[in-house]
Amino acid sequence: MSQVLAGVRVVEHGTFITGPAASMLLADLGADVVKVELPGTGDPFRAFKGGLYSPHFQTYNRNKRSITLNTKRAEDLAQFDALIRDADVYIQNFRPGVAEQIGAGEERLRKLNPRLVYCAISGFGATGPSAQRPAYDTVAQAVSGFLGLLVNPKDPRVLGPAMADSLTGFYAAYGILGALHERHTTGVGRKVEVSMFEAMTHFNIDAFQHLFSENEIMGPFSRPSVSQSYVMKCSDDKWLALHMSSPPKFWQGLAAAMERPDIFEDERFATREARIAQQEDMIAVLGPIFAGRDRAEWCRRLEAQDVPHAPMYTTAEVPEDPQARHLQLFVEAPHPVAGTYRTVRSPVSFDGQRSLEITAPPLLGAHNAELRNGWAPRPAKPHQETTS
Repeated sequence: MSQVLAGVRVVEHGTFITGPAASMLLADLGADVVKVELPGTGDPFRAFKGGLYSPHFQTYNRNKRSITLNTKRAEDLAQFDALIRDADVYIQNFRPGVAEQIGAGEERLRKLNPRLVYCAISGFGATGPSAQRPAYDTVAQAVSGFLGLLVNPKDPRVLGPAMADSLTGFYAAYGILGALHERHTTGVGRKVEVSMFEAMTHFNIDAFQHLFSENEIMGPFSRPSVSQSYVMKCSDDKWLALHMSSPPKFWQGLAAAMERPDIFEDERFATREARIAQQEDMIAVLGPIFAGRDRAEWCRRLEAQDVPHAPMYTTAEVPEDPQARHLQLFVEAPHPVAGTYRTVRSPVSFDGQRSLEITAPPLLGAHNAELRNGWAPRPAKPHQETTS
Protein backbone atom coordinates (compact mmCIF):
# COMPACT_ATOMS: atom_id res chain seq x y z
CA MET A 1 0.00 0.00 0.00
CA SER A 2 1.09 3.56 -0.59
CA GLN A 3 2.64 4.89 2.62
CA VAL A 4 0.57 8.06 2.71
CA LEU A 5 2.04 9.10 6.09
CA ALA A 6 5.64 8.25 5.19
CA GLY A 7 7.96 10.73 6.87
CA VAL A 8 5.58 11.40 9.77
CA ARG A 9 7.23 10.61 13.09
CA VAL A 10 5.09 9.59 16.06
CA VAL A 11 6.12 9.09 19.67
CA GLU A 12 3.58 7.01 21.54
CA HIS A 13 3.53 6.92 25.35
CA GLY A 14 0.52 4.63 25.45
CA THR A 15 -0.70 1.70 27.49
CA PHE A 16 -3.49 -0.82 27.07
CA ILE A 17 -5.67 0.20 24.08
CA THR A 18 -6.66 3.82 23.36
CA GLY A 19 -3.21 5.35 22.83
CA PRO A 20 -1.69 2.28 21.15
CA ALA A 21 -4.73 1.93 18.86
CA ALA A 22 -4.42 5.55 17.72
CA SER A 23 -0.74 5.23 16.88
CA MET A 24 -1.23 1.88 15.16
CA LEU A 25 -3.75 3.45 12.80
CA LEU A 26 -1.13 6.04 11.88
CA ALA A 27 1.54 3.34 11.56
CA ASP A 28 -0.70 1.38 9.20
CA LEU A 29 -0.70 4.45 6.94
CA GLY A 30 3.09 4.59 6.92
CA ALA A 31 3.98 6.76 9.92
CA ASP A 32 7.15 5.83 11.81
CA VAL A 33 5.88 5.09 15.33
CA VAL A 34 8.20 4.74 18.31
CA LYS A 35 6.54 3.27 21.37
CA VAL A 36 8.07 4.47 24.65
CA GLU A 37 7.78 1.85 27.41
CA LEU A 38 8.99 1.42 30.96
CA PRO A 39 12.13 -0.76 31.31
CA GLY A 40 11.45 -4.29 32.48
CA THR A 41 7.68 -4.30 32.24
CA GLY A 42 6.69 -2.17 29.26
CA ASP A 43 3.07 -1.60 28.32
CA PRO A 44 1.00 -3.49 30.95
CA PHE A 45 -0.96 -5.12 28.11
CA ARG A 46 2.19 -7.09 27.27
CA ALA A 47 1.74 -9.24 30.38
CA PHE A 48 -2.03 -9.57 30.29
CA LYS A 49 -1.75 -13.36 29.89
CA GLY A 50 1.75 -13.79 31.21
CA GLY A 51 5.06 -13.07 29.51
CA LEU A 52 5.62 -9.85 27.60
CA TYR A 53 3.90 -10.56 24.28
CA SER A 54 0.23 -11.25 24.94
CA PRO A 55 -2.37 -11.46 22.13
CA HIS A 56 -3.92 -8.30 23.60
CA PHE A 57 -0.65 -6.41 23.13
CA GLN A 58 -0.15 -7.79 19.63
CA THR A 59 -3.59 -6.54 18.58
CA TYR A 60 -2.72 -2.84 18.89
CA ASN A 61 1.03 -2.60 18.39
CA ARG A 62 2.08 -3.78 14.94
CA ASN A 63 4.22 -1.61 12.65
CA LYS A 64 6.00 0.09 15.59
CA ARG A 65 9.41 0.29 17.21
CA SER A 66 9.92 -0.06 20.96
CA ILE A 67 12.31 1.86 23.20
CA THR A 68 12.47 1.53 26.98
CA LEU A 69 12.79 4.80 28.90
CA ASN A 70 11.96 5.95 32.40
CA THR A 71 11.60 9.67 31.90
CA LYS A 72 11.90 10.29 35.63
CA ARG A 73 15.62 9.59 35.14
CA ALA A 74 17.64 12.43 33.64
CA GLU A 75 19.48 10.30 31.10
CA ASP A 76 16.29 8.70 29.82
CA LEU A 77 14.49 12.05 29.73
CA ALA A 78 17.28 13.40 27.52
CA GLN A 79 16.77 10.52 25.06
CA PHE A 80 13.03 11.11 25.14
CA ASP A 81 13.57 14.81 24.44
CA ALA A 82 15.77 13.95 21.45
CA LEU A 83 12.88 11.99 19.97
CA ILE A 84 10.37 14.77 20.69
CA ARG A 85 12.48 17.47 19.04
CA ASP A 86 12.18 15.71 15.68
CA ALA A 87 8.71 14.20 16.12
CA ASP A 88 5.53 15.27 14.39
CA VAL A 89 3.10 13.69 16.85
CA TYR A 90 3.12 12.71 20.51
CA ILE A 91 0.35 10.49 21.94
CA GLN A 92 -0.35 9.68 25.59
CA ASN A 93 -3.34 8.21 27.38
CA PHE A 94 -2.47 8.87 31.02
CA ARG A 95 -4.89 10.21 33.59
CA PRO A 96 -4.88 14.02 33.59
CA GLY A 97 -1.76 15.33 35.34
CA VAL A 98 0.39 12.20 35.00
CA ALA A 99 2.16 13.37 31.84
CA GLU A 100 3.35 16.49 33.64
CA GLN A 101 4.77 14.34 36.44
CA ILE A 102 6.99 12.38 34.06
CA GLY A 103 8.21 15.31 31.97
CA ALA A 104 5.79 14.74 29.10
CA GLY A 105 3.28 17.54 29.63
CA GLU A 106 2.19 19.57 26.63
CA GLU A 107 3.71 22.87 27.81
CA ARG A 108 7.15 21.36 28.26
CA LEU A 109 7.13 19.43 24.97
CA ARG A 110 5.80 22.44 23.06
CA LYS A 111 8.92 24.37 24.08
CA LEU A 112 11.06 21.59 22.66
CA ASN A 113 9.08 21.40 19.42
CA PRO A 114 6.49 24.07 18.48
CA ARG A 115 5.42 21.98 15.47
CA LEU A 116 4.45 19.01 17.62
CA VAL A 117 0.88 17.71 17.44
CA TYR A 118 0.24 16.72 21.05
CA CYS A 119 -2.56 14.20 21.60
CA ALA A 120 -3.91 13.58 25.10
CA ILE A 121 -6.45 10.78 25.55
CA SER A 122 -8.36 10.48 28.81
CA GLY A 123 -11.34 8.74 30.31
CA PHE A 124 -13.57 11.70 31.09
CA GLY A 125 -11.65 14.78 29.90
CA ALA A 126 -8.93 16.92 31.42
CA THR A 127 -11.21 18.92 33.73
CA GLY A 128 -14.54 18.58 35.48
CA PRO A 129 -16.00 16.53 38.34
CA SER A 130 -15.19 13.17 36.71
CA ALA A 131 -11.75 14.02 35.34
CA GLN A 132 -9.83 11.87 37.82
CA ARG A 133 -12.14 8.87 37.75
CA PRO A 134 -10.63 5.64 36.40
CA ALA A 135 -12.13 4.70 33.06
CA TYR A 136 -12.09 1.45 31.18
CA ASP A 137 -14.09 0.21 28.23
CA THR A 138 -17.23 -0.86 30.08
CA VAL A 139 -17.27 2.36 32.10
CA ALA A 140 -17.24 4.47 28.93
CA GLN A 141 -19.87 2.32 27.24
CA ALA A 142 -22.13 2.65 30.28
CA VAL A 143 -21.80 6.39 30.91
CA SER A 144 -22.39 7.21 27.23
CA GLY A 145 -25.69 5.34 27.14
CA PHE A 146 -24.30 2.83 24.67
CA LEU A 147 -24.11 -0.19 26.96
CA GLY A 148 -27.85 0.00 27.55
CA LEU A 149 -28.34 -0.67 23.83
CA LEU A 150 -26.37 -3.91 24.04
CA VAL A 151 -27.54 -5.54 27.27
CA ASN A 152 -30.51 -7.87 27.04
CA PRO A 153 -32.67 -7.09 30.09
CA LYS A 154 -33.70 -10.77 30.27
CA ASP A 155 -30.05 -11.82 30.59
CA PRO A 156 -28.17 -8.74 31.81
CA ARG A 157 -24.46 -9.13 31.22
CA VAL A 158 -21.74 -7.22 29.37
CA LEU A 159 -21.23 -8.47 25.83
CA GLY A 160 -18.75 -8.07 23.03
CA PRO A 161 -15.27 -6.63 22.50
CA ALA A 162 -13.63 -3.45 23.84
CA MET A 163 -15.47 -1.04 21.56
CA ALA A 164 -15.01 2.17 23.58
CA ASP A 165 -11.25 1.68 23.78
CA SER A 166 -10.85 1.01 20.07
CA LEU A 167 -13.23 3.74 18.95
CA THR A 168 -11.52 6.33 21.12
CA GLY A 169 -8.28 5.40 19.37
CA PHE A 170 -9.99 5.97 16.01
CA TYR A 171 -11.26 9.40 17.07
CA ALA A 172 -7.80 10.33 18.35
CA ALA A 173 -6.19 9.38 15.03
CA TYR A 174 -8.90 11.36 13.22
CA GLY A 175 -8.08 14.46 15.28
CA ILE A 176 -4.34 14.02 14.76
CA LEU A 177 -4.74 13.83 10.99
CA GLY A 178 -6.74 17.07 11.04
CA ALA A 179 -4.07 18.80 13.10
CA LEU A 180 -1.31 17.56 10.79
CA HIS A 181 -3.18 18.92 7.78
CA GLU A 182 -3.59 22.34 9.41
CA ARG A 183 0.07 22.43 10.35
CA HIS A 184 1.00 22.49 6.66
CA THR A 185 -0.45 26.01 6.63
CA THR A 186 0.34 27.33 10.10
CA GLY A 187 3.62 25.56 10.86
CA VAL A 188 2.43 25.17 14.45
CA GLY A 189 1.13 22.04 16.13
CA ARG A 190 -2.13 21.70 18.03
CA LYS A 191 -3.12 19.98 21.24
CA VAL A 192 -5.61 17.26 20.33
CA GLU A 193 -7.79 16.04 23.20
CA VAL A 194 -10.34 13.24 23.23
CA SER A 195 -11.91 11.31 26.07
CA MET A 196 -13.56 7.92 26.07
CA PHE A 197 -16.76 9.53 27.37
CA GLU A 198 -16.90 12.00 24.50
CA ALA A 199 -15.94 9.43 21.87
CA MET A 200 -18.57 6.89 22.87
CA THR A 201 -21.26 9.54 23.28
CA HIS A 202 -20.55 10.73 19.75
CA PHE A 203 -20.54 7.16 18.44
CA ASN A 204 -23.96 6.77 20.09
CA ILE A 205 -25.27 9.87 18.31
CA ASP A 206 -28.22 8.07 16.68
CA ALA A 207 -29.77 7.35 20.08
CA PHE A 208 -29.39 10.98 21.13
CA GLN A 209 -30.87 12.24 17.87
CA HIS A 210 -33.94 10.10 18.46
CA LEU A 211 -34.16 11.56 21.96
CA PHE A 212 -33.80 15.17 20.82
CA SER A 213 -35.98 14.87 17.71
CA GLU A 214 -38.72 12.48 18.85
CA ASN A 215 -38.28 12.29 22.64
CA GLU A 216 -37.70 8.56 22.09
CA ILE A 217 -35.42 6.61 24.41
CA MET A 218 -33.97 3.75 22.42
CA GLY A 219 -33.41 0.32 23.91
CA PRO A 220 -31.52 -2.82 22.90
CA PHE A 221 -34.25 -3.93 20.48
CA SER A 222 -35.06 -0.52 18.94
CA ARG A 223 -32.64 -0.60 16.06
CA PRO A 224 -32.96 -4.34 15.26
CA SER A 225 -36.74 -4.07 15.06
CA VAL A 226 -36.70 -1.04 12.74
CA SER A 227 -33.97 -2.53 10.54
CA GLN A 228 -35.66 -5.94 10.71
CA SER A 229 -32.50 -7.77 11.73
CA TYR A 230 -32.57 -11.42 12.73
CA VAL A 231 -30.28 -14.29 13.69
CA MET A 232 -31.47 -17.79 12.89
CA LYS A 233 -30.21 -21.19 14.00
CA CYS A 234 -29.99 -23.75 11.21
CA SER A 235 -30.30 -27.55 11.29
CA ASP A 236 -26.52 -28.01 11.64
CA ASP A 237 -26.47 -25.76 14.74
CA LYS A 238 -24.79 -23.00 12.74
CA TRP A 239 -26.23 -19.49 12.75
CA LEU A 240 -27.20 -17.08 10.00
CA ALA A 241 -27.96 -13.35 10.06
CA LEU A 242 -30.62 -11.47 8.10
CA HIS A 243 -30.92 -7.71 7.66
CA MET A 244 -34.15 -7.17 5.79
CA SER A 245 -34.26 -3.35 5.89
CA SER A 246 -37.16 -1.62 4.11
CA PRO A 247 -37.35 -2.62 0.40
CA PRO A 248 -40.29 -5.01 -0.09
CA LYS A 249 -38.29 -7.06 -2.61
CA PHE A 250 -36.09 -8.45 0.20
CA TRP A 251 -39.09 -9.88 2.03
CA GLN A 252 -40.47 -11.24 -1.21
CA GLY A 253 -37.13 -12.91 -1.84
CA LEU A 254 -37.09 -14.35 1.67
CA ALA A 255 -40.58 -15.74 1.21
CA ALA A 256 -39.49 -17.39 -2.03
CA ALA A 257 -36.35 -18.85 -0.41
CA MET A 258 -38.49 -20.26 2.42
CA GLU A 259 -41.15 -21.49 -0.01
CA ARG A 260 -43.68 -19.55 2.04
CA PRO A 261 -45.38 -17.07 -0.33
CA ASP A 262 -48.40 -17.10 1.98
CA ILE A 263 -46.55 -15.36 4.79
CA PHE A 264 -47.85 -11.90 3.82
CA GLU A 265 -51.44 -13.09 4.08
CA ASP A 266 -50.96 -13.00 7.84
CA GLU A 267 -51.97 -9.47 8.90
CA ARG A 268 -49.14 -9.47 11.45
CA PHE A 269 -46.60 -9.53 8.61
CA ALA A 270 -48.47 -7.89 5.73
CA THR A 271 -46.64 -4.54 5.94
CA ARG A 272 -43.27 -3.22 7.08
CA GLU A 273 -44.89 -1.43 10.00
CA ALA A 274 -46.66 -4.63 11.05
CA ARG A 275 -43.45 -6.66 10.88
CA ILE A 276 -41.68 -4.10 13.05
CA ALA A 277 -44.45 -4.13 15.62
CA GLN A 278 -44.68 -7.92 15.62
CA GLN A 279 -41.03 -8.87 15.39
CA GLU A 280 -41.28 -11.37 18.24
CA ASP A 281 -44.05 -13.18 16.36
CA MET A 282 -41.95 -13.12 13.19
CA ILE A 283 -39.02 -14.68 15.04
CA ALA A 284 -41.33 -17.42 16.28
CA VAL A 285 -42.45 -18.15 12.70
CA LEU A 286 -38.98 -18.00 11.11
CA GLY A 287 -37.23 -20.11 13.75
CA PRO A 288 -38.73 -23.53 12.88
CA ILE A 289 -38.41 -22.82 9.15
CA PHE A 290 -34.68 -22.11 9.35
CA ALA A 291 -34.17 -25.07 11.67
CA GLY A 292 -35.25 -27.30 8.79
CA ARG A 293 -32.15 -26.82 6.60
CA ASP A 294 -28.42 -26.41 7.14
CA ARG A 295 -26.69 -23.06 6.86
CA ALA A 296 -25.00 -23.73 3.54
CA GLU A 297 -28.34 -24.52 1.92
CA TRP A 298 -29.92 -21.38 3.37
CA CYS A 299 -27.04 -19.25 2.08
CA ARG A 300 -27.47 -20.77 -1.37
CA ARG A 301 -31.21 -20.09 -1.37
CA LEU A 302 -30.94 -16.56 0.02
CA GLU A 303 -28.16 -15.58 -2.37
CA ALA A 304 -30.26 -16.80 -5.31
CA GLN A 305 -33.05 -14.46 -4.17
CA ASP A 306 -30.71 -11.50 -3.47
CA VAL A 307 -31.67 -11.42 0.24
CA PRO A 308 -29.27 -9.49 2.55
CA HIS A 309 -27.76 -12.23 4.69
CA ALA A 310 -24.50 -13.68 5.95
CA PRO A 311 -23.39 -16.72 7.88
CA MET A 312 -22.80 -15.73 11.49
CA TYR A 313 -19.20 -16.92 11.54
CA THR A 314 -17.04 -17.81 14.48
CA THR A 315 -13.70 -16.01 14.38
CA ALA A 316 -12.06 -19.21 13.16
CA GLU A 317 -14.34 -19.36 10.10
CA VAL A 318 -13.70 -15.86 8.75
CA PRO A 319 -10.19 -16.49 7.29
CA GLU A 320 -11.63 -19.35 5.21
CA ASP A 321 -14.35 -17.22 3.63
CA PRO A 322 -13.79 -16.98 -0.16
CA GLN A 323 -14.22 -13.20 -0.15
CA ALA A 324 -11.74 -12.81 2.71
CA ARG A 325 -9.23 -14.83 0.68
CA HIS A 326 -9.92 -12.77 -2.44
CA LEU A 327 -9.39 -9.51 -0.53
CA GLN A 328 -6.19 -10.85 1.11
CA LEU A 329 -7.72 -9.71 4.37
CA PHE A 330 -5.29 -11.66 6.56
CA VAL A 331 -1.57 -11.00 6.32
CA GLU A 332 1.53 -12.28 8.02
CA ALA A 333 5.11 -11.31 8.74
CA PRO A 334 8.17 -13.10 10.12
CA HIS A 335 8.95 -12.69 13.81
CA PRO A 336 12.34 -13.30 15.44
CA VAL A 337 10.85 -15.20 18.39
CA ALA A 338 7.30 -16.24 17.60
CA GLY A 339 8.09 -17.48 14.09
CA THR A 340 5.18 -16.03 12.17
CA TYR A 341 2.91 -13.15 13.11
CA ARG A 342 -0.52 -13.19 11.49
CA THR A 343 -3.14 -10.48 11.70
CA VAL A 344 -5.90 -8.57 9.91
CA ARG A 345 -4.59 -5.99 7.46
CA SER A 346 -5.71 -2.38 7.36
CA PRO A 347 -9.03 -2.16 5.48
CA VAL A 348 -7.98 0.99 3.62
CA SER A 349 -6.62 0.75 0.08
CA PHE A 350 -5.15 3.54 -2.04
CA ASP A 351 -5.39 3.40 -5.83
CA GLY A 352 -6.23 -0.28 -5.61
CA GLN A 353 -3.18 -1.13 -3.51
CA ARG A 354 -3.99 -3.16 -0.42
CA SER A 355 -2.08 -2.87 2.83
CA LEU A 356 -0.23 -6.18 2.70
CA GLU A 357 3.08 -5.11 4.24
CA ILE A 358 3.39 -5.22 8.02
CA THR A 359 5.97 -5.62 10.74
CA ALA A 360 5.20 -7.64 13.84
CA PRO A 361 4.66 -5.90 17.20
CA PRO A 362 8.08 -5.18 18.73
CA LEU A 363 9.68 -7.03 21.58
CA LEU A 364 10.20 -4.82 24.61
CA GLY A 365 13.11 -2.44 23.97
CA ALA A 366 13.97 -4.10 20.68
CA HIS A 367 15.04 -0.79 19.16
CA ASN A 368 16.92 0.72 22.09
CA ALA A 369 20.28 0.70 20.31
CA GLU A 370 19.14 2.27 17.05
CA LEU A 371 17.14 4.99 18.86
CA ARG A 372 19.66 5.76 21.60
CA ASN A 373 20.64 9.09 20.05
CA GLY A 374 17.27 10.03 18.58
CA TRP A 375 15.53 9.16 15.35
CA ALA A 376 17.09 6.81 12.86
CA PRO A 377 15.52 5.84 9.54
CA ARG A 378 13.29 2.83 9.85
CA PRO A 379 14.24 -0.10 7.60
CA ALA A 380 11.86 -0.74 4.74
CA LYS A 381 9.10 -3.20 5.56
CA PRO A 382 9.45 -6.60 3.93
CA HIS A 383 6.59 -7.56 1.64
CA GLN A 384 4.72 -10.36 3.38
CA GLU A 385 1.29 -11.78 2.76
CA THR A 386 -0.66 -14.94 3.33
CA THR A 387 -1.53 -17.32 0.57
CA SER A 388 -5.16 -17.25 1.67
